[in-house]
Amino acid sequence: MATSDSVLLDGGMVATIERDRWQPDRYELVVGGTPQSSVNPSDPTDLAFEYVARIGHVIDTLGDPGSPITAVHFGAGALTLPRYIAWTRPGSRQQVIELERALVDLVRERLPLPKQASIRIRYGDAREVAERMPEGLLGAADLVVVDVFAGATIPKQVTSVEFYRLAARLLKPGGVLTVNVADGAGLRFARSQLATVRAVLPAVVAIAEPQVLKGRRFGNVVIVGSLEPQPFDWLPRLLAAGPHPAQAVDGDTLATLIGGTPVVTDATSTGSPEPDRGIFLER
Repeated sequence: MATSDSVLLDGGMVATIERDRWQPDRYELVVGGTPQSSVNPSDPTDLAFEYVARIGHVIDTLGDPGSPITAVHFGAGALTLPRYIAWTRPGSRQQVIELERALVDLVRERLPLPKQASIRIRYGDAREVAERMPEGLLGAADLVVVDVFAGATIPKQVTSVEFYRLAARLLKPGGVLTVNVADGAGLRFARSQLATVRAVLPAVVAIAEPQVLKGRRFGNVVIVGSLEPQPFDWLPRLLAAGPHPAQAVDGDTLATLIGGTPVVTDATSTGSPEPDRGIFLER
């Protein structure tokens, strides 16, 4: 169990929990110098990071408001979204897949989970664990979140069509897959991920700030996919909820954005681009 505010991970990076200098009620998990999660222990609905707030709004659209859901999270971070679900949807069943046991120990020691939360941690490589998920979870998840980072980049083993097929088989009818993608100018990596998710799920939408979707600056694109081949009728409400500015791209507009970008396979997969380290210096 962690006994300090930092720990050395198996991958060689240092994970640190730091108090937010602007919002003292919040704490940030920083891995290898990259802010990865923000948690407000006194208010789990305080979703500070833009992309996390967007996924939170997607979660709010699932089923009846406040009703329990089944969720699978690839990537633990500081367990921000599992906390959010446990708080807003009591009784939810959640499983989190995480490679770094020391990271989870640090988070649970410094930022304890709510006692009533039903959150199970499965340790191991996300791709390998996805291949051996229990039969009881197949076709049972209302939500699957893919938010796997090694420091500032997304590892290649969670970027291929083979991986997304494994993740999608967890979804129940009407279930939703959300993927956090970080990319910069030109959106080459994000477009490849959109093409790949769309090869697995019939309904896909990309949500981000307009300047990010135009490939003019580095940022996060939230990909949302569903087994149900119908438009996302909740998109207007989601965009209105912010964070602002916000834009959603689907249908023919999404097809134009993807263009001729090929689907990523295990044989062609690469990790996400390394961001300019300067973007993390001032927030």
